[in-house]
Amino acid sequence: MTQATMMHSVQATNLADILERVLDKGIVIAGDITISLADVELLQIKVRLLVASVDKAREIGIDWWQGDPALSSRAKKMEEENRLLRERLDKLEARLATP
Repeated sequence: MTQATMMHSVQATNLADILERVLDKGIVIAGDITISLADVELLQIKVRLLVASVDKAREIGIDWWQGDPALSSRAKKMEEENRLLRERLDKLEARLATP
């Protein structure tokens, strides 16, 4: 029983070390899938996957989640504010356009 517990503990530590290393360094998985029929391309799928910590992602210039309204309340508020400003601008331009 002690040996099984010890082996499980070692495996968990190794998995934690691997995960920490991957998040710290980052890993990129990329692939392209193309479906063609008679030399006519019907569908092309490009897959790009980055697994990294938030700090590493920011370090390499990736921070899309900060501007995504579905993920950030601040971005959602800014999107709503922009929509209201566009509506006001459209109304002002419409007033200026009419004689």
